[in-house]
Amino acid sequence: MLDIAAISKRYGETIALSDATIAFRPGTIHTILGENGSGKSTLVKILSGIVQPDSGTVRLDGRAITGRNPADFQAQGFATAFQEVLIAPDRSVTDNILLGLDGLWRRNIPRARRRDRAAEVLARFARTEIPLDLPAGRLPLAAQQLVVLARAVARDPRILILDEITAALDFADRESVFAFMQRQAAEGRLILFITHRMDEVMALSDDISVLRSGRVVQSGPRGNATPADLLRVMAPQTAEELRSHAHA
Repeated sequence: MLDIAAISKRYGETIALSDATIAFRPGTIHTILGENGSGKSTLVKILSGIVQPDSGTVRLDGRAITGRNPADFQAQGFATAFQEVLIAPDRSVTDNILLGLDGLWRRNIPRARRRDRAAEVLARFARTEIPLDLPAGRLPLAAQQLVVLARAVARDPRILILDEITAALDFADRESVFAFMQRQAAEGRLILFITHRMDEVMALSDDISVLRSGRVVQSGPRGNATPADLLRVMAPQTAEELRSHAHA
């Protein structure tokens, strides 16, 4: 469905990604693992159209994507919910969820349907009751995160990228979001999931790609991998230190 081939990106002297190649299968939750600075954020930005790779190809359904900005990627079925809570604080929850879906000169969703549409999207995964007419900036952080996710889901994407979006959520909302992700994958969509929580990795992943220092060091089905196995690939030095302490 989606693959990246030999993607490289550098910022001055810093190599963010080096010759990264990953194949993403439809109908899966594909987790991207890596320590800070491993290249995860750069990969997310490339697949969101925010930054351009210096070299390499992104292919969707076997065809190279020529998109140069987020709108191009969104038009091809991508949507991203970022870790940073990006909202228009003075606009209503409804307006925030539907932000970007309207055309420049007219509303694609009729005014009478807007509130219902926002409520429908939130009901798919949110357990917390969120007032649709309240300015989004007055919501608690966890509720704002649900609004950010709803904005991505409202686009009905084929490829949904979730960048550390569960960190601020309470248990009920987090579990509900996980169930939603699994339903989306069961419908044939692709979920790219970035998380540092190993319990989430083990519970949800169909496929896992591990990044280290900008390189893809492992990629494929989760199989029988344990958290310790993944830590050894992701951060060999940390894994060795933990092993030494355990045997001390």
